[in-house]
Amino acid sequence: MKNGLEAMFASAYLSGGSAAYLEELYEQYLEDPQSVDAEWREKFDEYEKVNEKTEVPHGAIREHFRQIGLNRQKLAFSQGGDAAADPKQVKVLHLIESYRARGHHHAKIDPLGLWKHPYPTDLSLEAYDLGDVDPNKKFHVGNLAGPEQQSLKEIVERLESTYCGSIGAEFLHINDLEERRWIQEKLESASSSHKFRNETKEKILEGLTAAEGLEKYLGSKFPGAKRFSLEGGDSLIPMMRDFINQAGTQGTKEIVIGMAHRGRLNMLVNVMGKRPEVLFDEFAGKNAVVEEGNSGDVKYHMGYSSDVETEGGPVHLALAFNPSHLEIVSPVVLGSVRARQERRNDTDCEQVVPVLIHGDSAFTGQGVVMELFNMSQARGFYVGGSVHLVINNQVGFTTSKIFDTRSTAYCTDVAKMVEAPVFHVNGDDPEAVLYVTRLALEFRNKFKKDVVIDLVCYRRHGHNEADEPNATQPIMYQKIKKHPTTRKVYEDQLISEGSISKEKAKKFVDDYRDLLDKGDSVVLNRIPTYKNEFSVDWSPFVGQSWKSPANTAISKEAFDRLAERISDYPEDLPLQRQVKKLMATRKEMAKGEVKMDWGFAETLAYATLLDEGFEVRLCGQDSGRGTFFHRHAVLHDQEDAEVYIPLQHIKEDQPLFTVIDSVLSEEAVMAFEYGYSTNEPNSMVIWEGQFGDFANGAQVVIDQFISSGEQKWGRLSGLTLFLPHGYEGQGPEHSSARLERFLQLSAEQNMQVVVPSTPAQAFHMIRRQMVRELRKPLIVMTPKSLLRHRDAVSSIEELTNGQFLNAIDEIDQFDKKKVARVVMCSGKVYYDLLKKRRDEKLDHVAIVRIEQLYPFPHEEVQNILKTYKNANTFVWCQEEPKNQGAWYCSRHNLDDAVPSKEPVIFAGRAASAAPAVGYASIHNEQQAKLINDALGLD
Repeated sequence: MKNGLEAMFASAYLSGGSAAYLEELYEQYLEDPQSVDAEWREKFDEYEKVNEKTEVPHGAIREHFRQIGLNRQKLAFSQGGDAAADPKQVKVLHLIESYRARGHHHAKIDPLGLWKHPYPTDLSLEAYDLGDVDPNKKFHVGNLAGPEQQSLKEIVERLESTYCGSIGAEFLHINDLEERRWIQEKLESASSSHKFRNETKEKILEGLTAAEGLEKYLGSKFPGAKRFSLEGGDSLIPMMRDFINQAGTQGTKEIVIGMAHRGRLNMLVNVMGKRPEVLFDEFAGKNAVVEEGNSGDVKYHMGYSSDVETEGGPVHLALAFNPSHLEIVSPVVLGSVRARQERRNDTDCEQVVPVLIHGDSAFTGQGVVMELFNMSQARGFYVGGSVHLVINNQVGFTTSKIFDTRSTAYCTDVAKMVEAPVFHVNGDDPEAVLYVTRLALEFRNKFKKDVVIDLVCYRRHGHNEADEPNATQPIMYQKIKKHPTTRKVYEDQLISEGSISKEKAKKFVDDYRDLLDKGDSVVLNRIPTYKNEFSVDWSPFVGQSWKSPANTAISKEAFDRLAERISDYPEDLPLQRQVKKLMATRKEMAKGEVKMDWGFAETLAYATLLDEGFEVRLCGQDSGRGTFFHRHAVLHDQEDAEVYIPLQHIKEDQPLFTVIDSVLSEEAVMAFEYGYSTNEPNSMVIWEGQFGDFANGAQVVIDQFISSGEQKWGRLSGLTLFLPHGYEGQGPEHSSARLERFLQLSAEQNMQVVVPSTPAQAFHMIRRQMVRELRKPLIVMTPKSLLRHRDAVSSIEELTNGQFLNAIDEIDQFDKKKVARVVMCSGKVYYDLLKKRRDEKLDHVAIVRIEQLYPFPHEEVQNILKTYKNANTFVWCQEEPKNQGAWYCSRHNLDDAVPSKEPVIFAGRAASAAPAVGYASIHNEQQAKLINDALGLD
């Protein structure tokens, strides 16, 4: 191999000192042969042919390239060659690479100077035997920006200013060569001071003046009030203002922002354009009166939207409502962004851009952030990358010691899991902040990946303004007390360099104070009258009642046409044996030869919605096939693994049907789907748990968004949760979807909780969620064994003539006058009761199903029960333990519904700490007992 390689490079394309470049070029070739010049590609192709015969590892070839370079160095040096032949040359190139990899550890990114990183020894000249080299001696610099040859002094100065100044860049963990090179070239070609025109500098100072001015104004006018001030992280305001303008010039039409409470009021007033007068009224408590049925929320959780003018045109801004659960808003924002992008047909993901603003300790501490990164490039959740801004206060509540807050060097290290570049920047150098912000936006738009800006700053006060931070961080806060504000630091810099006069700087302060006093918006480029053609009109869905009528039946013509479409697939598509049989059975169901099962009715419901103009988005960890092998919305070619989705072939130009086998996450994915649903009222959005108990991992989403988002923030959502529920002897974790939790959260008609028991009920339930102009979350306890239960089937007539029944009367025909006992129930237990009742021929016992547990259908249940005039015993039967399920939360509704004054009797499992037992034999004993108890049998 050696002779062949040397012969091929005998023409000497490179000087020996650029052997590192040769290695890099070969790496690039291995990654993408088309990315290198044709001449080089031809050479490397020859090498690969040689390698195929000799089976030499690529690592050995790369090492040989290095040796070629070193040999050529020695040859050139012996012949009195140029600087590239110097034996120190390679060491200079290694020094350059070390700065690129490790310079951030030596960067001056902490405005307080508290970070004590040990000096990276591999950045010293001595580490490369260069300590005694003449500083003016010139070397080849490879692909370092600037002249091809530079003195050692110039090289070090450029590297220090690029990698060890106010910006610490981490990007060499990225495997993609093009991305690494792009960042490297951008950083190294930039001026060391990131110089801006005076006009931009004045805008930066204006932004800092606004940030500081608002906090001081609030502090003096409302002393002691919680505001979670931005002081210390003031650069966020000019940073965001510039980001919005730059995004507008690059074609962005909408920016959706998610952030926690720190600095939120400043963002609302100084970036979003909320009128200060409104904020001041909130501080004064003048907005205490809210609409009936709404709770409202504290001011630092509130969202806002506005439109601003940029150099590239109008940009719509949306700041998402956010509870105190730190990072949970981030996936909600991305769901909103995905919906907006699809509405705009923004396939390049450049018209709608997400900006996620984090706290340092939350960013590294909250698991949902990891889930978010894991989702970032997945097809079902892709939005073209997010721009992450970390307001790094260097303290989490009262925890400031690094070894207490995290186990990594930086709070941003979690972002490396998706090879996102990280730019650490000193918050007291606002010009560097603007530079990396522009760089991050450009990277995101070019590579469609996440990017992280670590804004290293501090928190001037405690966690809130009533806290005393010296109690837990004495050294830090002694330093902060003496530290000038960012505005003061920058103002002094501009005055000293002659970019602005003292008088003009003072005028910025006075003008901003005047704007606050007037109470009008301080964002002068706000467009209050702008009409966004892609905005959604939610007015038809406001004020609707759950009792609103819904015509969910379909015509026989529609049934025949759509039933054929969902059971059809290409003749040459080879299917797995069981799936092929299932699809054949669906063809029989379409013709009415066989009664329809759950999977057929559910799929047909989606088809009808698509046919009527509604989109459908179904997301879960096994939603394409269905956890219980029942749905098969996605058909897999058994020969080439291609897929065919019948629901995407309902008609030409049909609405979007999306089915996603999601990443193995509950919290972030459910939050994403919630965010999507709040921006798409005409899309049926479903999150499906593989088992119902999986929703436990997303309880914060259920508690703080789904159940209360409308009451707190007026945010409507039609999100549907499919939660498999039913006691099948599968143990404590896969029996219960925790029905009791949803019922406990139910109030003020905030959501619907249903337990459908037939395919027809599922069909009408799905259609009702969209056909009715009511957008409330729908919680469905979906079945498991009923998916294939011989009695859980429906006829075509039930779809073409029926509707969703909130309660279902006894189906067997016998004399109601003989009924002395009425058993009420929901879900699978109905079929167990029905079988036992029939086996025992108990014609004095009627069974009534309550299919909607909330809002409780009082009128329907009362109308059914009063037909049993001689009944004197009313029973509620459930499979769940007494302290779980519907009993405790629905007992008052049941008592109100029965015509007798006797209380309803409970029949079910005894109270238990666990949802179910783990042994099938005990499960069966319990099940038999509760059935007998309900029916009045010994």
